[in-house]
Amino acid sequence: MRKMVAGNWKMNGLQVSLKNIAELATAHDSARVDIMICPPATLLSKACEIARSLKIGAQDCHSAEHGAHTGDISANMIADCGAKAVILGHSERRANHNESDAIVRDKTSAAQSAGLTAVVCIGETLEQREAGETIAVLETQLKASIPDKVDPSRMVVAYEPVWAIGTGKIPTLEQITEAHQFCRRTLLKRFGSAANNVPLLYGGSVKASNAEEIFSLQNVDGALVGGASLAPVDFSPIIHALEATV
Repeated sequence: MRKMVAGNWKMNGLQVSLKNIAELATAHDSARVDIMICPPATLLSKACEIARSLKIGAQDCHSAEHGAHTGDISANMIADCGAKAVILGHSERRANHNESDAIVRDKTSAAQSAGLTAVVCIGETLEQREAGETIAVLETQLKASIPDKVDPSRMVVAYEPVWAIGTGKIPTLEQITEAHQFCRRTLLKRFGSAANNVPLLYGGSVKASNAEEIFSLQNVDGALVGGASLAPVDFSPIIHALEATV
C-alpha cells in the first residue's frame, strides 16, 4: 500500500488555479507517496491533462449512471474526464445536502462500478465526541457507508472529525490513534487481509506544522487536506512530511 496525501479544494479554484497543479506535478514528479488533487468539477478535465504523476479526483458523484438529475455529475462522467477517484460522504455533503450513510453507500458502489477509487469520509461531531459516542458513530458509518461488495483495492477511508475541519482544532494524538486503530480493525474483520491495503487518511486542520507528528501515528497512512492544499507552498511540506515516513 502506498501512502497518500489528498487535497480537497472544495468550492475554490478558477482556470488560473491550474498553475498550482502544474507546479505540484513538476515539484513532485518522483514522489514516494500518492498525491491527489480534487478540484471543482469545472477544472477536472484540464487538471487531468496536466497532472502527470499526480492523481486527480472529484469531490462528489451521483449514485445513478445517468438520467434526469439536473446539476449532478455521474461517476462515469468523472472517469470520462480522466479522473481516478472521488471523495464521498464528506461531512459538508452529509450536513449541507442531507446525505445519509445509505446515499454514500450507493455513491460508493457507483464510483467503483465506473472504475474510480472511492474516498469514503467518516467522522463524529463535537457533540458526539463529548458524549463519548465517537467509536459508535464510526462503527455505524463504516458499516452503512461501505457496500458489502466493495473492492478494497479501490477504496480509501478518511477519518475527519467534523469539529476539526477548518477550525484549527485537532484531536489529541491519542484520539487520532484510537480512531484509526478502530477503523483498521473494523475493516479487517469485514474484508479480511485485503483491508490492510486500504489507506486510512486523517483529515481536519492538517498543515505543515502538525503533519509530521500526525503521520508518525500507527495506521495513519496520509491525510485529506482542505485549505492547506490550495497553494503548493502550503501543500508541499505536508507531502514531504509523509514521504519522510516511507
